[in-house]
Amino acid sequence: MRGRLRNVEPVMLLWIVLIGVLLFLVAFPLAKLFIVSFEEQRTGAFTLANYAFAYGRERYINALVNSLLLGLASATLAVILAVPMAWAVSRTDMPGKGLTWATVLGAFILPPYLSAIGWILLAGPNSGFVNLYWRALTGSEAPLFNIFSFEGITLVIALNSFPLVFIFVKAALDLVSSEMEDAANILGAGTWTAMRRISIPLVLPAILGGFILVFLEAISLFGVPAILGIPARLNVVTTQLWQFFEWPVRVEVAAAYAMPLLMITAGLIAVQKLVLARKGFVSQTGKGGERRPIQLGPWRWVLFAWCAGVGLLAVAMPLFVLVQASFAKAWGRGFALDNLTLANYRLLIFEHEMAMQSVWNTVWFSAAAASLAVVLALLIAYIVNRRLVRFGDALAFVAMAPFVIPGIVMAIGFYAAYAAPPLALYGTAALIILAFAARFLPIAYANSAAAIRAVHPEMEEAARILGSGRLHAVWRITTPLVRKALLGGWLIVFIVASRELSAAIFLVGPRTRTMAVLLYDMSEAGNFEVLAAFGGILLVITMAFVGVGMKLLGRDFMLRRG
Repeated sequence: MRGRLRNVEPVMLLWIVLIGVLLFLVAFPLAKLFIVSFEEQRTGAFTLANYAFAYGRERYINALVNSLLLGLASATLAVILAVPMAWAVSRTDMPGKGLTWATVLGAFILPPYLSAIGWILLAGPNSGFVNLYWRALTGSEAPLFNIFSFEGITLVIALNSFPLVFIFVKAALDLVSSEMEDAANILGAGTWTAMRRISIPLVLPAILGGFILVFLEAISLFGVPAILGIPARLNVVTTQLWQFFEWPVRVEVAAAYAMPLLMITAGLIAVQKLVLARKGFVSQTGKGGERRPIQLGPWRWVLFAWCAGVGLLAVAMPLFVLVQASFAKAWGRGFALDNLTLANYRLLIFEHEMAMQSVWNTVWFSAAAASLAVVLALLIAYIVNRRLVRFGDALAFVAMAPFVIPGIVMAIGFYAAYAAPPLALYGTAALIILAFAARFLPIAYANSAAAIRAVHPEMEEAARILGSGRLHAVWRITTPLVRKALLGGWLIVFIVASRELSAAIFLVGPRTRTMAVLLYDMSEAGNFEVLAAFGGILLVITMAFVGVGMKLLGRDFMLRRG
């Protein structure tokens, strides 16, 4: 026994601690969520009453159906928007490809709930600019488009989610050799026929993969359905879960109601992995045929107009009205010199009791969560890649598990696990940081695992031969070699955590509200000028970190990892 203990490195204790942290962050909240769904609130006795209550009313069933329909509609529209853009950028001589990439990045960065607020200013039925101009132009009393509708929610979600489809499809199209299209042309097929019959069918798995991701994004979003759906009396799963957290809190019913959402998500991710594993659709042998841009002639301007139109709807129009409103005394008066003011920003920076506190909360919660996620991901990736424990694959699975867990379900799991005594962490910074770190751990782990695989273990072994311990070798040899990958992972986790609403809305307290939560609270008050100014501050912070990433890692560092 003593001989075995001598062979155990002291650093193995660290690995054990890391495994415990991973289980604390991911496995226990999910297990607790499942257990609580079968517990009676006061006694903790086993019961099926939570499921009976959660699915025993027509209103709750309708919310689930609405979510599924919303996911299908949003994903379909996102595919319609993104596939032509991806084909144009990857395969054709369309001008303005840099502008298209900027559109995709802009839609990726703009938080969905902020985009929803922009579209309220644009297409609100009574005072939205689009409807005002439509009435002035046609004399019609009816609005051209009502954003407070199922169609409005679908549009906003699709305009924010189409980059997921674009990235998948473009990556797949980049692998298709021009020789296949040339062969079709020789046999008499025109450009559009070759595209429909050759290029697009070859990347159908990528299209389906993007469709599934947008579907899952749509059914798990809270901000857009809450901001646009509640005024329209359109209830979905996420807003219904939020109602279960109104007083009195029914966490056990919320846990039961969240289970189908979790099962749907896990099932569709499994389907996506099976579809994307079918590599026979595209040649990925590495031999790589020639890839030449297709000459479209005048049609290239039609494609450019399509891409520009998507950019206008997804980024330019909502951003324009948000900027206008942020500097306006009354946003409905439009741009006029006597309507310009800095009072909205002055109110937020110097007078608002919570605005600057929420900015500080957002920055340090996101930074702490990113740091925790990156450190944990690096060490877990090292354990798995170097096969230091026998159950490394299980660790990798747990580290990636939050990828298939909607943020709102993860938040309810953390509430169930850690809000009550003995830890009593509800509303504290610690709970929010832990939840953010767990929520975005897969991003950090994917970056770290890829970077560790690129570092040959011989360098660490050489250091150990010279007397270095394993942990010292990791710190002095491995970490500097993967520094860029770690920085990229840290920046992406920080950026997505700083705009996270679905998880934060369930966990914040009176003094720990983040900018996303405060923005949602402001939207309920209806002061769009101050709301737009606060959204502008959030975007400035986000763009500052995106700028750092572009400078250090390349302009498409977020999309490469998307």
